[in-house]
Amino acid sequence: MEKQTASRSLILYTAIALGLALFIRFFIAAPYIVSGASMEPTFDNLHYLIIDRVSYELGEPARGDVIVFDLPTEPGRSLIKRVIGLPEETVIISENAVIIQNAEHPEGFTLDEPYLDQANLGGGNDMRVILEQGEYFVLGDNRHVSSDSRVWGALPRETIVGRVFLRLYPLNMMDALPGEARYEE
Repeated sequence: MEKQTASRSLILYTAIALGLALFIRFFIAAPYIVSGASMEPTFDNLHYLIIDRVSYELGEPARGDVIVFDLPTEPGRSLIKRVIGLPEETVIISENAVIIQNAEHPEGFTLDEPYLDQANLGGGNDMRVILEQGEYFVLGDNRHVSSDSRVWGALPRETIVGRVFLRLYPLNMMDALPGEARYEE
């Protein structure tokens, strides 16, 4: 009798733990492994990250956030990039500089991007993109090799999975909110 109760308890606790793990995995946080060089030097190939799925249910992405999203042109494929332009802004790329025009800065301001390696600049032509409500402009930190909003256009809000919350691997680079940048406007 006592053995049967212990077995039932073990099954119950296992089911609860599994249910909790699945809830966390699908609704709160998700793993992501960086594939490729588009976010170097911030994230290298095979870095293991945890994505926060909840923050953007409560608020909107901010300029400088590193996000994971489902590629609009290829359903089922996720990418990692940095948020550069916000809804209802104009993003101008000119000679490796990124200029943002918005209601607060109608003449525009140039983003200071200290996380970029000067050797990784370039990779795209000069351009001007006007973002609609619910659209974001995202770029990889390694501009030479990144396929980003310069290639496939504005990113719809509904494709954003979440922001990078933790870097778990490599162990010597483990940190919270890795790569996050805030800009003075």
